[in-house]
Amino acid sequence: MGELIDKAKGKIKQTAGALAGDKRLEGEGEVDEAKGEVKGVVANVKHAVKDAARH
Repeated sequence: MGELIDKAKGKIKQTAGALAGDKRLEGEGEVDEAKGEVKGVVANVKHAVKDAARH
Protein backbone atom coordinates (compact mmCIF):
# COMPACT_ATOMS: atom_id res chain seq x y z
CA MET A 1 0.00 0.00 0.00
CA GLY A 2 2.96 2.31 0.56
CA GLU A 3 3.59 2.34 -3.15
CA LEU A 4 0.15 3.81 -3.81
CA ILE A 5 0.74 6.58 -1.27
CA ASP A 6 4.11 7.44 -2.81
CA LYS A 7 2.63 7.49 -6.31
CA ALA A 8 -0.25 9.74 -5.24
CA LYS A 9 2.04 12.05 -3.28
CA GLY A 10 4.33 12.25 -6.31
CA LYS A 11 1.50 13.17 -8.67
CA ILE A 12 0.28 15.87 -6.28
CA LYS A 13 3.76 17.37 -5.94
CA GLN A 14 4.28 17.31 -9.70
CA THR A 15 0.97 19.04 -10.33
CA ALA A 16 1.53 21.63 -7.60
CA GLY A 17 5.03 22.28 -8.88
CA ALA A 18 3.82 22.70 -12.44
CA LEU A 19 1.07 25.11 -11.38
CA ALA A 20 3.45 27.15 -9.21
CA GLY A 21 6.34 27.02 -11.68
CA ASP A 22 8.45 25.26 -9.04
CA LYS A 23 10.79 22.86 -10.84
CA ARG A 24 12.23 21.57 -7.54
CA LEU A 25 8.78 20.51 -6.32
CA GLU A 26 8.06 18.88 -9.67
CA GLY A 27 11.33 16.95 -9.39
CA GLU A 28 10.49 15.80 -5.87
CA GLY A 29 7.18 14.55 -7.20
CA GLU A 30 8.89 12.56 -9.91
CA VAL A 31 11.20 10.99 -7.34
CA ASP A 32 8.28 10.09 -5.05
CA GLU A 33 6.37 8.55 -7.94
CA ALA A 34 9.39 6.51 -9.02
CA LYS A 35 9.88 5.35 -5.43
CA GLY A 36 6.29 4.13 -5.45
CA GLU A 37 6.89 2.24 -8.68
CA VAL A 38 9.94 0.51 -7.21
CA LYS A 39 8.04 -0.44 -4.05
CA GLY A 40 5.31 -1.96 -6.22
CA VAL A 41 7.79 -4.03 -8.21
CA VAL A 42 9.48 -5.26 -5.03
CA ALA A 43 6.12 -6.27 -3.56
CA ASN A 44 5.23 -8.16 -6.74
CA VAL A 45 8.54 -10.02 -6.69
CA LYS A 46 8.05 -10.96 -3.04
CA HIS A 47 4.60 -12.35 -3.81
CA ALA A 48 5.91 -14.29 -6.79
CA VAL A 49 8.71 -15.83 -4.72
CA LYS A 50 6.29 -16.82 -1.95
CA ASP A 51 3.91 -18.37 -4.50
CA ALA A 52 6.74 -20.26 -6.17
CA ALA A 53 7.95 -21.57 -2.81
CA ARG A 54 4.49 -22.95 -2.02
CA HIS A 55 4.33 -24.98 -5.23
